[in-house]
Amino acid sequence: MSEAWDGVAVPYLAILTAMFLWSSTFVVLKLVFAVFDPMFVLFARMLVASLCLGLLVWLRGGLRYDYRAGDWKWLLLLGLIEPCLYFLFEANALRYTSASQAGMVTSAMPFLAALGAMAFLHERLSVSKWAGMVLSSAGIVWLTWSGQPDAHAPNPLLGNALELAAMGCSAAFVLIVKKLSDRYSPLLMTGMPALMGCVWFGAGTLLPGVHWPQHYPLVPSLLILYLGAAVTLGAYGLHIWAVTRVPVTVATSFNNLIPVMTVLGAWAVLGETLSVTQTMACGLVLVGVLIGQRR
Repeated sequence: MSEAWDGVAVPYLAILTAMFLWSSTFVVLKLVFAVFDPMFVLFARMLVASLCLGLLVWLRGGLRYDYRAGDWKWLLLLGLIEPCLYFLFEANALRYTSASQAGMVTSAMPFLAALGAMAFLHERLSVSKWAGMVLSSAGIVWLTWSGQPDAHAPNPLLGNALELAAMGCSAAFVLIVKKLSDRYSPLLMTGMPALMGCVWFGAGTLLPGVHWPQHYPLVPSLLILYLGAAVTLGAYGLHIWAVTRVPVTVATSFNNLIPVMTVLGAWAVLGETLSVTQTMACGLVLVGVLIGQRR
């Protein structure tokens, strides 16, 4: 019974937790970017994640890995794609579009990952998975069109395009994780990107025009700790661990929950309203995800 639970329920629970943490990112970043420079936020986030990672490695007594010739290219690419390019795209996307719209664009990620899994990992997609993705995406489109213009989205077309580029990075990240999952532990594949992100964004803080904060208000500072420890380390760790145990297409299909959770978070924290039509659209997304998980 315990093996069945670990093989089925726990990976799904890990994915759902990661989706919740990731969905909160859009709202939290909107709040933090209003106080701190985006480049400083990304560096501080990676620094917190790296410090937490070091503590975990020390407690566990090391990392599990089976290095093979040429793996350094994949590990380097893993960290370059995400968080470096991914966060760069996402941070700039949130300068031009709203948290809700950016969250909605994440619905493209399962399609991108599914196409990549078919091409590179030779995973097959069942009719139910295709139907689930189509229904979920239809719900996202419905959710998008039913929303009202956002005063905090000065250039939503550019912002949403940058978020779409971030989703391309996210899909590639998952595919590389799946390729390396039999040789490297989830903790190592979480830590490598965090350390690279720390170096990447640390160098970015030295660029002209980047402002280091003179003051550190309590709430925004705590939110940066949350982004580093809970989201960067926690969500990525849980998702990477789950990807090593379920097919890529199954793991990424849950990404369509992010827009719904983001809209709800924006409504609860930022005061954005959720109409009856939007609620129905969220329901369609949930139905699509459930259908996509049918065997």
